[in-house]
Amino acid sequence: MGTMLQKNGLQMGENPEIFGFKNPDILIDIHKSYLEAGSNVVTTNTFGANEIKLDKLGYTVEEVLDNAVSVAKKAIKMVDNSKPRYVALDIGPIGEMLEPMGTLSFDKAYEIFKRQAIQGEKSGADLIIIETMMDLYEAKAAVLAAKENTNLPVFCTMTFDEDGRSFTGCTPESMVATIEGLGVDAIGVNCSLGPKQLLPIVKIITDRANIPVIVQANAGLPNIIDGKAYYDMNSEEFYQGVSKFVESGARIIGGCCGTNPEFIKEVSNNIENLKIVKNKSKYRCTVCSPSKYIEIDGPTIMGERLNPTGRKGLKDALKNWNIDYIINLALEQINSGAEILNVNVGLPDIDEKLVMPKIVKEIQGIVDTPLQIDSSNIKALESGLRYYNGRTIVNSVNGKKESLNMILPLVKKYGAAVVGLTLDENGIPSTAEGRFEIAKKIVEEAEHYGIRREDIFIDCLSLTVSAQQSEAMETIKAIKLVKEKLGVKTILGVSNISFGIPDRKNINHTYLNLALGAGLDIAIINPNESGMVESIDAFRVINNIDKGCIKYINKYSSTSNSIVKSDTNNTTTSLNQIIERGLKEEAKDKTLELLQDNDANYILDEILIPYLDIIGKKYDSGEIFLPQMIQCAETVKVSLNVIKEKLIKESNNNISKGKIIVATVQGDIHDIGKNIVKIMLENYGYDVIDLGKDVPIEEVVLKAKENDIKLVGLSALMTTTVKSMEDTIKALRENNIEAKVFVGGAVLTEEYAKNIGADYYSKDAKSAVEIAKLNF
Repeated sequence: MGTMLQKNGLQMGENPEIFGFKNPDILIDIHKSYLEAGSNVVTTNTFGANEIKLDKLGYTVEEVLDNAVSVAKKAIKMVDNSKPRYVALDIGPIGEMLEPMGTLSFDKAYEIFKRQAIQGEKSGADLIIIETMMDLYEAKAAVLAAKENTNLPVFCTMTFDEDGRSFTGCTPESMVATIEGLGVDAIGVNCSLGPKQLLPIVKIITDRANIPVIVQANAGLPNIIDGKAYYDMNSEEFYQGVSKFVESGARIIGGCCGTNPEFIKEVSNNIENLKIVKNKSKYRCTVCSPSKYIEIDGPTIMGERLNPTGRKGLKDALKNWNIDYIINLALEQINSGAEILNVNVGLPDIDEKLVMPKIVKEIQGIVDTPLQIDSSNIKALESGLRYYNGRTIVNSVNGKKESLNMILPLVKKYGAAVVGLTLDENGIPSTAEGRFEIAKKIVEEAEHYGIRREDIFIDCLSLTVSAQQSEAMETIKAIKLVKEKLGVKTILGVSNISFGIPDRKNINHTYLNLALGAGLDIAIINPNESGMVESIDAFRVINNIDKGCIKYINKYSSTSNSIVKSDTNNTTTSLNQIIERGLKEEAKDKTLELLQDNDANYILDEILIPYLDIIGKKYDSGEIFLPQMIQCAETVKVSLNVIKEKLIKESNNNISKGKIIVATVQGDIHDIGKNIVKIMLENYGYDVIDLGKDVPIEEVVLKAKENDIKLVGLSALMTTTVKSMEDTIKALRENNIEAKVFVGGAVLTEEYAKNIGADYYSKDAKSAVEIAKLNF
């Protein structure tokens, strides 16, 4: 739509939705041209029609959406009706980052999307397409808003770079697991890349998706000439790319940036030659965060220590909101081998419904290991499911009728996996056969709700040998029965077996090995007990799961015992470790401690900045992703503020390394990238004058003069506003401002940066820092 609007008069910096509102005849002609080319579906001109982007433009969301849907429906009535035609309400990203990367809350995002979805259905849209999402959390908010407030079919697509990840680090695997689980009708990818670059990502999606896959590629990669994006690919080349998408299993095809009705016509004219390929992939149980996914197809380690039962330190931390303690507890388990973390916040004097999502968000702000939501409180379970970013496991449902009726609908709605406890109104059966019968009832009921057998984990319940010794082996027998006769997975809190007896490790290790031999899939253990992790590693080797013993050899060849021990109470944790863990309170205390014996500049130049460089390299190499990098930067900011306060009190020189202006150029309101650059520059000690978004050229010039600026950073996301960037640079030069200028944005290239007179091209926040280092 954007490409066609530009061809029909949309000017640089002009709002596309308002342009369409004022020019309905142009919109009708555009829709008609696509319909006559063979489109079954036309998307409304509402990509940015949300209350934030329309703010202060004089039009309501409802007015713009109603007009856009109405225009699309009129266009359909004006063409032949020999084939089915539909109007898709187009919903794009809000334009602001969600917490914890930004400041927009999940609930606020949900309300923004809800308003769009409701009006879209009211105006007569046939379906909703949520597209160009870069953040899985934002996509989840949009899908929930559409599903919970309308009866329309919902399609959802995200954008991915050539490295196979979205801008925020999300993988296609995590997208499929999470968004398909929420019950959308089609899933896929759009924008970013041309057919050739997009094909590997499409193959991943089609290999995993169990619903129709939609692909809307760009017409290749753009070239920027005189401020406008040009695409070299023609319609025939585009069709060849489309044919490969269909061969890979895609079933819904469209075009994105650079395409036009000719591209759709080429596909439509050759549609008979495209044969739909049925997906033959076996369903895989996957749990995930945005950047990490775990396929559970063998013994998996789940950390048990984020559960306050029997743990005074965690109880105190939950009551006093000592989030640093909780984060440390999560990190130490991950370092010791946990692949999933169980999260339980159940305490008598804690409101679980409120605390569960807060804990989930805090942990996910630092680590990307998938979580299991554990509670006997149904409201806490639902709040955890709603605010978890990714696909999780619900712990738990049991064989009681009330539990089945309340828990399973939630599991289905949020697309989670589920743990089924083998107990019912009569308690826990003493025999393996009794527990098997309850497991069978749980499985049958879960399938009644549409939950796949592959997503069910039966817990046959280990009971302590100090009280019920005769039942220890009944649990092992039950695991075997469940695996063999029900074909579902199993999970077990292994350490329960040894409560109340001395030297628990021996009992735990032996019981774990027996359970693994019976078919245990997820072992809930304390991964800090190195012998437990070592047993699972060895089991994977013996059972040919760790092919070629590669992981085992890599892990154990350099040391006889390389398991990382707990350091929750370690008082010698370095500032670097604290930064990497995103522990803000600890960063403050540690910085104050270091300032007692060290100069502020030493802390800045010898600790903080070198470590930020390391974090930047980890980001470049894909070892960490945008959320983790921002958390590290925000933690550094805490240390910097402590240092600044000390220097102000001592009336000493400030620690500024120089002043830099950053601005999103006139006509562009997308400032996510600019804000990330600002965070990084500030944490390297630069004073950043943030002029905001849609900044007039005159204001950039004025502020540069007033502050004797030596470096200016300009950003633009839309192809329609990159010309404004060139004009801003010209104005700086014409006013004899000698500042160097660096530019960045999704549609920019190094070549274009040179062409418009910029001194540097910044591909991301890390490179902006390198540019600053060259100038101060």
